[in-house]
Amino acid sequence: MREPDPIASARADGRRTLTEAEGKELLASVGIDTPPFSVCEDAEAAVDAAAAIGYPVVVKVASTAVTHKSDWAGGVGVAVGLDSADAVRDAASAIASAAEERGIDADVLVESAMDTERGTEVIVGGLRDPSFGPVVLTGLGGVFTEVFEDTSHRIAPVDHAEARSAVEDLQAIELLRGYRGAEPADVDALAAAIAAVGDLVVEHPIAELDVNPVLARTDGVMALDALVVLEDH
Repeated sequence: MREPDPIASARADGRRTLTEAEGKELLASVGIDTPPFSVCEDAEAAVDAAAAIGYPVVVKVASTAVTHKSDWAGGVGVAVGLDSADAVRDAASAIASAAEERGIDADVLVESAMDTERGTEVIVGGLRDPSFGPVVLTGLGGVFTEVFEDTSHRIAPVDHAEARSAVEDLQAIELLRGYRGAEPADVDALAAAIAAVGDLVVEHPIAELDVNPVLARTDGVMALDALVVLEDH
């Protein structure tokens, strides 16, 4: 089977980890929406990208050497809600300085800022378990993933009904249904994303695929981050 371009690019470079941009390209190839983004080499390119995308934006470190961006370099790896050229320039410059201090190559990813208050943050993931093979999971995402450990697992591939049942098994289902007057999430769109992630792990040499958070909104879902680790050759 011919591998998708992001996986082929990583293999050609001798990498097991895809960049966030490559991970989002892979997700987009199976119909999972992501915010508009651009990968930039320096602060001025980041400012230009932000103007083209439209404020507010998020600025992140873009490097395969950094997997947990929000904790990296004392927190400079992710800057959210930036609404001016100066703010973007400062955030991108801080990333460049931190990367230089640590001796790593890093670009800057600039993307449109999503209103996380208008939805529920969910994790959608896939892995290749030594005993069970491809497995897909979902649960409460963002900062709550490790706090509540509310996850549901299925052996992949899964059809739409199985994916939806995984969502409905969560304690967080009440949040997704619209707790205390909040807008309900599009559970069918979330189920479609879970099934798509399961298919990716089944069909390609992916050891781990972590999409966290996925913003589940009333009008669909949006993947805000993506980490993809490939299997060894």
